[in-house]
Amino acid sequence: MFGPLGSQAGSVASDLGSGVLSTYSLPRGKLLVGLEFSKIREAWKRSLSAVHPDDSKLIPVPFRPAALLPFMTPMVFLSLVPGKSLKSMILPQLSLCSYSAAFNIINGNASYNRHLYESVLLGAGAVASTTFFALVPHLLLIKYELKNILLRRALPVVILAHVSALNVLASRSLETTRGIEVMDKEGKVIGYSRKAGAKAVKDTAASRAMLFGTSALIPEVFSHFYKQTQLFVRFPQSLWTLKLSCTILAMGLMVPVSFSVFPNIERIQCGKLEEEIQSATEETELFYNRGV
Repeated sequence: MFGPLGSQAGSVASDLGSGVLSTYSLPRGKLLVGLEFSKIREAWKRSLSAVHPDDSKLIPVPFRPAALLPFMTPMVFLSLVPGKSLKSMILPQLSLCSYSAAFNIINGNASYNRHLYESVLLGAGAVASTTFFALVPHLLLIKYELKNILLRRALPVVILAHVSALNVLASRSLETTRGIEVMDKEGKVIGYSRKAGAKAVKDTAASRAMLFGTSALIPEVFSHFYKQTQLFVRFPQSLWTLKLSCTILAMGLMVPVSFSVFPNIERIQCGKLEEEIQSATEETELFYNRGV
């Protein structure tokens, strides 16, 4: 539906994805059935996850949606480990913000014109700003010891959720200023909408805050109850093993949830868009790629 890939293979993709076809005719007249057909359908789905829907370019392997879990889980875990000095906190926070910015830019909407240097400068600015905002509260915790245990546990979780959302807003800010493509149900481009771009970025930021906020909260909750057990008294070092396991479990559960809470291809009422777009079509509902 979107981009060269969708325009050339849309009907086949629809049939393969929905499982409507029970047989598929090959050029030599052979029929592909059963297990072989299932393999083709699965291969097609995987190819779509490796190709950007706007420009049909291959997404680098480390930044594909499937790579988010193995790359981000250790970064999230290390970013939540209490640091005793500035040096011990910079690398985990810088790594987390750098990977997040690159992932957001690569998997964002790519239907508008942008140059490579613009993406590089935008990513550098997003990394610098979000790393700063992530470090400041941790430094305050070191300098001014909070007696409220609940606040000390909750503050890193709140910081991580807000910083992850801020990273999306900063790294994909061009979508809100230049606009993204909006299309009708046939895939015809109607125009570029800044309002649709703002909604795409806002929804993605909300899903990212939910992902990292929940993934940081669950290990803290389990750790609180684990500290009250005899096992913790006998083996205090096991706390970090528990936290790492909980982080892996939480991220594994929340990554698919956060990706699906808002559809990649979102709908928007034409009346909520710019006047020039409303005057260019009679459709009441248009579509756009939200990105990941």
